[in-house]
Amino acid sequence: MTRNDVRTYIKTLHGHQRHDQLVALRSLFSWAKWSGLLFRNPTSRIKVGQYEYGVLQPLVPAQIGRSVAAATTPATRLILAFAAVHAARVAQIGMLMLDDVDLGNRRLTIAGRGRPLDDLTLKLLLDWLEHRRNRWPSTANLHLLINNQTATKTSRASNHWISASMRGQDATLERLRVDRQLEEALPQGPDPLHPAEAGLDEKTAMRYADSARALLEQAAGHSASPQGKELGPD
Repeated sequence: MTRNDVRTYIKTLHGHQRHDQLVALRSLFSWAKWSGLLFRNPTSRIKVGQYEYGVLQPLVPAQIGRSVAAATTPATRLILAFAAVHAARVAQIGMLMLDDVDLGNRRLTIAGRGRPLDDLTLKLLLDWLEHRRNRWPSTANLHLLINNQTATKTSRASNHWISASMRGQDATLERLRVDRQLEEALPQGPDPLHPAEAGLDEKTAMRYADSARALLEQAAGHSASPQGKELGPD
């Protein structure tokens, strides 16, 4: 196989398939050359390139509604709010401590960043804290979220337990988190500064900004269509 053969094959692929196949071929031929099975690596000097992510798409109300319906306990409802309202990752939710919650000042600290407590999250927090006190009155665990396994220890609840109630849903905790970040990015348009200020790394911030740009352009295209004009005022 020659370099041209590899290039011809790669040209038939797009997106993540092209990226994954080229990475796999590079690994295979590198091993073959190292083992003496090949004299030359046909994938050398063929750049993998940066992975091209698709445009982030917002969730639809029905998807979110099914996840809300699946949250049937004080813990799962609060977990859902942390992801959907505060864009918290599963691991960040699990690491929350009791002193990260300031009820008096209505502040919540997630991963070192302070956020105001909205009415919904405040109510769910109060419901959970009351349930927590009644269920495990003598626990010494200082993590905000505990369960039967961790109430007798000092360790945090597992990611598996935190995300279990949303497993199988279209709107998983991760998708709810991404949806919230996208919702916050859309009013800012294609400006990566706002997502970066929210604690996202540069590449992720750029991805949200690019997705916001694409969605806004798509919305503008729809509003400029003949059908969109008919729905607007005369």
